[in-house]
Amino acid sequence: LPEYRATREKAGDFMTLCQTPDLACEVTLQPLERFDLDAAILFSDILTIPDAMGLGLTFTTGEGPQFSRPVRTAADIDKLGVPDMEDDLGYVMDAVRTIRRELDGSVPLIGFSGSPWTLATYMIEGAGSKDFAKSKGMLFDQPALLHKLLGLLADTVSEYLNAQIKAGAQAIQIFDTWGGVLTPRDYREFSLRYMQRIIDGLIREHDGRRVPVVLFTKGGGCWLEDIAATGTDAAGLDWTTEISAARKCVGDKIALQGNMDPSILYASPERIRQEVQTILNDFGPGNGHVFNLGHGIHQHINPDNVKVLVDAVHEFSRPLHQ
Repeated sequence: LPEYRATREKAGDFMTLCQTPDLACEVTLQPLERFDLDAAILFSDILTIPDAMGLGLTFTTGEGPQFSRPVRTAADIDKLGVPDMEDDLGYVMDAVRTIRRELDGSVPLIGFSGSPWTLATYMIEGAGSKDFAKSKGMLFDQPALLHKLLGLLADTVSEYLNAQIKAGAQAIQIFDTWGGVLTPRDYREFSLRYMQRIIDGLIREHDGRRVPVVLFTKGGGCWLEDIAATGTDAAGLDWTTEISAARKCVGDKIALQGNMDPSILYASPERIRQEVQTILNDFGPGNGHVFNLGHGIHQHINPDNVKVLVDAVHEFSRPLHQ
């Protein structure tokens, strides 16, 4: 959004934007001022936890996130600081409280974190990766070391998400962006196991209301039964899974979120409306579907096309919920 770019320019850099509660609130609310959305999602980044552990996070234009002190050895893990949720990550909680106050009950606020495996890949690689050679090298050559790191991250993520809930987040999403690069066996051992640990430790009711949890593994459509067994309330789907098949598999156990290919938003309004209708019809009548993109929105998308999407979801979903 142009208004987001203006706010980011005002902040000076991405991390300052994340770490300034009033600006994070401003950016969180911007999409709701343009589009008829059903929820707000906290503006932050999944790498706030590794940053608070002392890895020296920077965002370089055109290169993405980078850590100046990656984690490669047992000594590196032993040096990791355990973040204090108010002293080290209080800016996130302040943003949550500010956003809740500004929303004033109009829509719920969703908080989030990266999964332990996904966070670990960035921490070990030192940046994003195409082949995850260092992360998988640790997995296969030093599995006990990786388990130590993942256990530390799981406990920290649980505490982080619970702090968000106490500050006012009304739903929680765990983003396992890189779980899909693992074999089924390794996914269960090194990713799902630790998300299960997080879910087991989460506050599930706050202020008299249930706090729903959504677990999203990109590329994880073949593991939906395992995901449903964690106790999550919903599974996020990317566009490589047919939502009709996902509903047949686990729709009686959990809700489903997704799953439009974000690239559809480069198409014409007519094509976007067609795709929305197709996905809604593929899920079919009844409750248990949260329409969403199958992953993050591309930065060069025309905002007018997002409005076409949102309006089409409201228009075409009503007959399915009568």
